[in-house]
Amino acid sequence: MNRYFIRLLAAFSFGLLPALASAQTVSVIRVATDATFPPFEFFKDGKRTGFDIELIELLAKNMGKKVEWTDIDFKGLIPGLVSRRFDVASSAIYITEERRRVVHFTDPYYPGGLVVLTKASNTAIRQPSDLAGKKVSVQVGTKSATYLKEHYPQTERIEVEKNQEMFNLVEIGRADAAVTGKPAAIEYVKTRPGMKVLDKQVSVELYGYAVRKDLPQLTEEMNAALKKAKLDGSYDKLVQKWLSSK
Repeated sequence: MNRYFIRLLAAFSFGLLPALASAQTVSVIRVATDATFPPFEFFKDGKRTGFDIELIELLAKNMGKKVEWTDIDFKGLIPGLVSRRFDVASSAIYITEERRRVVHFTDPYYPGGLVVLTKASNTAIRQPSDLAGKKVSVQVGTKSATYLKEHYPQTERIEVEKNQEMFNLVEIGRADAAVTGKPAAIEYVKTRPGMKVLDKQVSVELYGYAVRKDLPQLTEEMNAALKKAKLDGSYDKLVQKWLSSK
């Protein structure tokens, strides 16, 4: 390695380290979400709300930080972290090995899984294996899309941008079923008597908050804040408020 390259590398490192240090000690966390996935994140009366929204705000409070929210499509969350447009992605994101290669994840904060949503009158789809040969709507960039591609290749996937579009396609008959996260599917059928969620899940997954790889201290701080919330009961209150089946 020549001397010029060594000096260049040293100069780059010297300039980068202060930037990284300051990035990990900021008082504001930049958090991105796709607020179209109730009960985790959605807009009500023009205000962003939901389980993820309130839990992130709680964690930030425990950390002594404030939150700056950004709303983007789900498919842009991981690329946005990689390009450092924001620090954290909070949008009912399943922890996967593929995503771990480019971002960090906090400890899991809620167990979930993929389920099948279809019309209550649909007798052709009684279990996940019945999806073979059927038209199935999924949200682009989600675990639902990749899981179907890998494990149910005989389905005809219809990928849409928004969660609501996915459900709408089933209701109007353009898709036979939708595959999505269990909490959102259950929340949806509460107000749609003509829809149902199959008892047997497609898969079991864990939700985690995605964090930029260059901010390991932030991940640790969020894990500590999550642990505190679980110990003091504030986490359980949010689960009861947003995710209780009652």
